Amino acid sequence: MLRFPNAKINLGLSILNRRPDGYHDIDTVFYPIPVRDALEIVESAGADASLHVSGNAIDCPAEKNLAMRAYRLLQAECGLPPVDIYLHKAIPDGAGLGGGSADAAFVLVMLRDMYRLPLTDADLMTRAATLGADCAFFVANRPMRAVGIGYELTPIEVSLAGYALLLVKPDVYVSTRDAYAAVVPHVPELSVADAVALPVEQWQGRLVNDFEASVFAKFPVIADVKAAMLDAGALYAAMSGSGSSVFGIFADAERANLAAKSYENAFVLTL
Repeated sequence: MLRFPNAKINLGLSILNRRPDGYHDIDTVFYPIPVRDALEIVESAGADASLHVSGNAIDCPAEKNLAMRAYRLLQAECGLPPVDIYLHKAIPDGAGLGGGSADAAFVLVMLRDMYRLPLTDADLMTRAATLGADCAFFVANRPMRAVGIGYELTPIEVSLAGYALLLVKPDVYVSTRDAYAAVVPHVPELSVADAVALPVEQWQGRLVNDFEASVFAKFPVIADVKAAMLDAGALYAAMSGSGSSVFGIFADAERANLAAKSYENAFVLTL
């Protein structure tokens, strides 16, 4: 079975407070975008499962990879036979795009479908949430508002159809742990849900990623990318998640392609 796990961007990301358990309550909208890995699962002739990774290099032992952890989760629960997982990485790593989470969620869905397991999407979302904060979103794979620590998902009506998106990942790595440690939690005057309900042309300055202030201070190159996108005519630009990728929403692909010429590695996506 072959499928293509896609990335996501965050439309707004409010860090509301720090919880007694050390986690943070957030408010964000996950939005799927067509930057994709390739994932194939076949039954193995060997005695145990294996993971084979190509494409973008990732520094992660096979058993700690989220794709393999997703397999192990259902193997333990459902007694699955060994499989060989072939994963080709194209979604940039450490970019706030959820590539590893997408791979894990797709493994769960693919195994459910391959072996006709009696598990609903809701069942898979519950299991996916144990693997990572945004894994459950990729089972639903439609615009979702996420609150709490990211597991509490509700569908939200927001569409970027007809716009073009420019996605750039500067050559820096942002630690999610460090990003949370540096952020100052607060409750905004305008919630993420209320902000995304506005026309895209009114998002800038209202739909805010709270990680930007501290991440930009440490990595000015990320702030420079955002500023350059706005100067190039983006209707809205923001960092995704805790970084380091930045996306800009343009009125059309022509303007996005013009802006993309400033970067060696950029994705221009028609949404």
